[in-house]
Amino acid sequence: MTMASQDYKTLELAPKYVPKKSEPYMCPQHLAYFYQILTAQRDELMQDSDSVLNTVRLAEKADTAGVGDDSDKATFEQEITMNLRMSQRDNNLLRKINGALERMENGTYGYSVVSGDEIGLSRLMARPLATMTVEEQEEYESRRA
Repeated sequence: MTMASQDYKTLELAPKYVPKKSEPYMCPQHLAYFYQILTAQRDELMQDSDSVLNTVRLAEKADTAGVGDDSDKATFEQEITMNLRMSQRDNNLLRKINGALERMENGTYGYSVVSGDEIGLSRLMARPLATMTVEEQEEYESRRA
């Protein structure tokens, strides 16, 4: 791994920096911008998953302690189910974020996993986890429908 590929992790960007098309595609500034977005999302998800686990543990403790009536128990079970669903969704998102960070590491972030073409700044700004160009994504979705 070259030193240049690591620069984006420590690069300080101007406070209101936004990637520009006039800059070389996926230059260290672009990578730093998306790296900061993705790691912030990952950190937030990690904190959320801790609070989901704590909520589930508290609900289970209250249930095993025999606190509350049948209505309370039903509410606890509903909360646990909802929290576990959210946790599963968060885990899927976390897996996608980690995949994007891995693509940054190996120099393929910002390029389609299908064709290798540039995904494009505007698409990545709207969806930093994009792995295909708009056209490839539309084709993929039309085949799935």
